[in-house]
Formats: sequence, C-alpha cells, structure tokens
Amino acid sequence: MSEAHAPQDASSRRIVKHSVVIAGHRTSVSLEDAFWRALKGIATQEGVSLAALIARVDAGRGDANLSSALRVFVLERALGNSPSLEGEVKSAANS
Repeated sequence: MSEAHAPQDASSRRIVKHSVVIAGHRTSVSLEDAFWRALKGIATQEGVSLAALIARVDAGRGDANLSSALRVFVLERALGNSPSLEGEVKSAANS
C-alpha cells in the first residue's frame, strides 16, 4: 500500500478545539491533530510563532471560516501550490 493510502492513526483524525489569540482577541479553531501539527511545522519553518502564522491566515481569509482557511492553507503548502503566504490566504478565502 502506498504511503498516500496508508491508514492513519486515529488520533491524527480526531478534531481538537484549540484556543488562540489573534490581534488581542481570544478565539478557537477546531482542527484535526494532523493539521495542527502541520501548522506548527510551517510556523517553525518560517521562523514565526504559531499565533503569528494563524493571524496572517486570519487577516486574509475574507468570509471563510478560520478552521477551514487553516486546513486549505496547510493543504496548499503540502501540494506546493503556495507561491506566497498572501496567495495562499486569498485562495483559502475563495474556496
């Protein structure tokens, strides 16, 4: 079985609510653990805090749900469809 089709650990699929502070306001996002870990990895790669990365996605998401925008952001990064953070956020907001 290829890695793309390998069964996932059930904990990776479990949705967990995470509290975050964006622009001084507390909010929460519900994400599967796999997406949360990927966001943390992206933040580390970019040398920014997780909160700063989420705030950047939030700033450009338009009317999109924040949790959904974060999932699309991670997916587009994984697929290599991300020329810039700004482009990723606009794409997530328009999905």
